Amino acid sequence: MGDAAHVDGRVERGNATRRLVLRRTMDVASVEGLGGLSIGRIAGELGLSKSGVFALFGSKEELQLATVRAARSVFVRRIVQPALEVPEGLGRVLLLCDGYLEYSRGRVFPGGCFFIAVATEFAAREGAVRDAVALAREEWDRLVLDTLAGARAVGDLREDADVTQLAFELVALMDMANTTSALFGDESGYGRAARAVRERLRSAAAPGTGAPEPR
Repeated sequence: MGDAAHVDGRVERGNATRRLVLRRTMDVASVEGLGGLSIGRIAGELGLSKSGVFALFGSKEELQLATVRAARSVFVRRIVQPALEVPEGLGRVLLLCDGYLEYSRGRVFPGGCFFIAVATEFAAREGAVRDAVALAREEWDRLVLDTLAGARAVGDLREDADVTQLAFELVALMDMANTTSALFGDESGYGRAARAVRERLRSAAAPGTGAPEPR
């Protein structure tokens, strides 16, 4: 019994350290990119032993991959899950878009959207980290498209609405709001993006649908 408690305590301490490290690496990567991460640096900044951090991750690449996975979990929890809790339709589309804008505006990560920051860094590279970043971005683009397709299926969007084009435009608007804020410190892009999202959805809404109004 004592041995089991000792093992459980050691595992929990390891998990707590892992969470602490990943919280720091996500923040650093959102500002400096994943290339700015190293086991020695993070251990020093957090007052941990380098050998202890190495035992948790094993290599810089695994630290980067774990950081991408952790950031994806935050993204899903903050943006995706709340949207999926409401019925399909324009309400879900709006909640998804507004959730993204608030995630960026509220600086869940200090550099704005984690995935925009690291996607630029790894766009022309090859390897496991690039693949993980690309997959996360592909999942987000697909979710926006599928959510719009769901809104069309339930009759909130016109049957002839081009949801592929609409998804591209909505994602571009959200990306631009994040970039304008992160690069120039200009917060006005969030309001502009929210209005533009609503205008695009109104233009594609089915007749008689309670189309969203600009805020």
